[in-house]
Parts: sequence; C-alpha cells; structure tokens
Amino acid sequence: MTLLHVRSSISEMPPYVAGKPPVAKPGVARYKLSSNENPYPPLPGVVAAVDRAVRDSNRYPDMGNAELYAALAESLSVPTANLAVAAGSAAIIYDLLSSVCEPGDNVVYPWPSFEAYPIAVLAANARSEQVPLTADGRHDLDAMADRIDDRTRAVILCTPNNPTGAALTHTEVLGFLDSVPAHVLVILDEAYAEFVRMDDPVDGIAIATARTNVAVARTFSKAYGLAGLRVGYAYAPTEIAAALRAVAVPFGVSLPAQAAAVASLQLRSELLERVDALVVERLRVVGGLAEIGWDVGDPQGNFVWLRFPDADGAAAFVAEAGEIGLSVRPLAGTGIRVSIGETEANTRLLDLAARMIPAPTAPKE
Repeated sequence: MTLLHVRSSISEMPPYVAGKPPVAKPGVARYKLSSNENPYPPLPGVVAAVDRAVRDSNRYPDMGNAELYAALAESLSVPTANLAVAAGSAAIIYDLLSSVCEPGDNVVYPWPSFEAYPIAVLAANARSEQVPLTADGRHDLDAMADRIDDRTRAVILCTPNNPTGAALTHTEVLGFLDSVPAHVLVILDEAYAEFVRMDDPVDGIAIATARTNVAVARTFSKAYGLAGLRVGYAYAPTEIAAALRAVAVPFGVSLPAQAAAVASLQLRSELLERVDALVVERLRVVGGLAEIGWDVGDPQGNFVWLRFPDADGAAAFVAEAGEIGLSVRPLAGTGIRVSIGETEANTRLLDLAARMIPAPTAPKE
C-alpha cells in the first residue's frame, strides 16, 4: 500500500467524457457530431503558418505570447494588460478558478452545462453550487443569485449554454451583475459567441470593460476551427489577467498554436463566412426538427439539444445514429447534443429524427 498522499477531493472528480468518433460501417460515410467541432479544415493561410512554425519545433515557443497578445489586442481593441492565453478556454477557466478560490470557497454555475466546470472547481479545491436550468434549458439567474453566499468566489455564466444552446441577452447579464457582490468574479464563458444570432446579444468584452469583477473566456476551437491546437484567451481586469499569466503552465500554448491563432485573426473575415454557413445549416436543422415535432428552442451555438424523457429512448437514438454513420453526444439523464456538421450529416440527422419513436416531445397538432 502506498504511503503517498493524494488530495481526497481528487477521487470525487467526475471524468470528462469526450465525444466519441463514429464507428466504421462498410460503405457508410462517417460524421462526428459529438464534440461541437468546426467541420471545415483550417484555411490554407492558417495551414501555411502552422507549417512554418512546425519547422522550428525544436525550440520552445515564445512564453510571453507577444505576437498573439498583439494580434488579440488589435482585433478586440483592448490593452494587452487585460489579456491572458492558455491551451483552450477550458484551461482559462481552470486558471481563473485556481486564481480566486481558497479551500472551502464555492463556485456557482448552471447545470447541466459544460462538463469541465465541476472538474475545474474541484481542481481549485473549491465546492460546486450547481443551479438547475429552467425547463427550457436557460440559466435561472434569480436562483443563481440566491445561491451566492459569503464563501462564493466565482460565478460562471455559459452563453450560449453547452449543451442546451440557449443564450443570455446583454440586458439579462447586466441585471444579474447588479445582484452580484463586487468581490465575486463572474466568468462569461463565450466559447460559442461567434455563432450567436439573436436580439440583444451579450457583448462580453464591453461588459468586462465596464465592470471590475467580470472576466471573459473565449476560444479558437469552435468558430476558428483550431480545436486540435488548443488556444483560448481571457479578457479580464488587469489584476486577474496578471494572475492568469502567473499561474499558467510555462510554454502552455505551443508554437504552432500561437502561429495558427495569429493567422486566424488575420483571416477572420474569411473564417466568419464559414461561421455564417454553419448558422444557415443550424437554421435548416432547427426548422426541420420543428416541422416533425421536436422542440429544440432557439439554439445559438453550433449544436442542437434533443431532450429525451427516458434513458432508453436516448440510448436507442444514439445506437441508430451509429448505424447511419453519425456519432452524437448523450449526457446521462438529460438528452443528446448534436453538433451542426456537414450538410449530408445534418440531413441524416433530420431523417433519423423523423423516424425515431418515441420522440422526446409530442408531435405538433
């Protein structure tokens, strides 16, 4: 028996379950719709930048991320002193919680939401205060405000919420912030911000500029299609940004990742054309699902959320999706999240949804 001590809370950490790739089926093209990945490959200009960077991979990357900070500052029109980068927005959230939490503190966040939240909270040696979503998959902001106490150090708002896709409005966020004590950090997780198409969308950068207790977490994984390279960033008050840079793993953003992110910012207009195309596909999928009786709300990310009344129905849907070459993401006891992918993949999803019995909601009259 080992005498080494491992922190007891480690055993309480739920495993992060990544989206699975589709199982190979002879003669069936496969599509992965389980990880909210961008289905488009990197633009040629991004590939060229990565290729040049890879040639110097015998050297450490710039630990100060100077070129990336400069590119972000120019793109966002913000000072570099308010920026921090890490290996994805998940790493930003881990570092934010580690920077503000002491043992025994708590973090308030909606649930179900991004599956990394409870892991990040325990990694920071804090406690989770999970607040159930409303029946339509939205944040219950009043209930979240009520859960804040004198040991709360952070609140996470996930907008659009992963996995349900519902997004907060700018007005809702401002109203919520008025109820949050100034010493509590509010983290706006905007991993899917570029996909939002709604009235009064959240402008996290504007909110964080005007408030002293708000940090924004964003990523290059989704809209920019760099999930495999792991780059995320925070915009936060200077003292929080400095703390993030202090706790960050040295050389945490690789040389190719830095180069890809800089190139992506330079090619932002072209990349956002791809986002527009995915939004058009999202509208087609949502409209098609509504026509056959599914209620998926008004999703604002690059995915849709299918509610199921029972685990057996969800399991049957997942299995049938696999038979037609689709991998989707079930979340225990809640439903199935399906990414917006290639046109053919989305069409297969609609065909499957039309014939699956029982449906999670009653068909429209």
